[in-house]
Amino acid sequence: MPAMNKMESGYASINGIKMHYEIHGESSLIPIVLIHGGGSTIPSNWGTMLPLLATHYKVIAMELQAHGRTSDRDRDESFKQDAADVISLLQHLNIHKANFIGFSNGGSTTLEIAVNRADYINKAVVISCGYKRDGMINGLFDGLQQATFKDMPEPLKKAYLDVNPDEKGLLNMFNKDRARMLAFTDRTDEEMRSITAPVLVMIGDQDVVTVEHTVQMHKVIPGSRLAILPGNHGSFIGEVMASDPASNTPALTVGIIKEFLDRP
Repeated sequence: MPAMNKMESGYASINGIKMHYEIHGESSLIPIVLIHGGGSTIPSNWGTMLPLLATHYKVIAMELQAHGRTSDRDRDESFKQDAADVISLLQHLNIHKANFIGFSNGGSTTLEIAVNRADYINKAVVISCGYKRDGMINGLFDGLQQATFKDMPEPLKKAYLDVNPDEKGLLNMFNKDRARMLAFTDRTDEEMRSITAPVLVMIGDQDVVTVEHTVQMHKVIPGSRLAILPGNHGSFIGEVMASDPASNTPALTVGIIKEFLDRP
């Protein structure tokens, strides 16, 4: 995994939580905002891609409610609340337009922003994310229903504890993330058709969202682009659960994203 670039970091007191954020790089007029998936931290989700992106762009990453170094609130997690928190962070940083990249649950948050806060989006990249329950692979929700903390992957547990050695906080994050996914509700095609920002939809050919559903999502978002890459959930971005230091695919993924973002 590449070393993280030099960066500045801090906490923003927004919407009743203290949100940890980092800013890497400085070269782009329009920054990139990275939104991580469930059970993740900035290093576990973006440790491979972030330094590659930061050589070309100013990159802002955060840890969402109850994740990593960000505090919790006495309220369930939701994609709507996550989207509001991301927008509040950008307001705190005096940023009014950005490119968004969201992975997995972070893709759902990115879609929430694209549908309801389009004024903040220049372009969006939605990675390994569906918009309907039946777009997920068979058994996903049944598995979540039966899942306990023992089933949480060890690399994600370690990644949390590496940045926040709080066992109770880790268990809390697991429980809230699980509940949020079990409560997942479909977006309508009409909502998806309302998206006005340019969108790149990306998926692995062995992902937790089916390729067929991803093609459907690409077709329903006006003018969107589609990239289907070899790999499973997270492998083509180098996420900690699927990272392969010998793989060139994350660099290729960044190249595809860069071409999409840089095209007028």
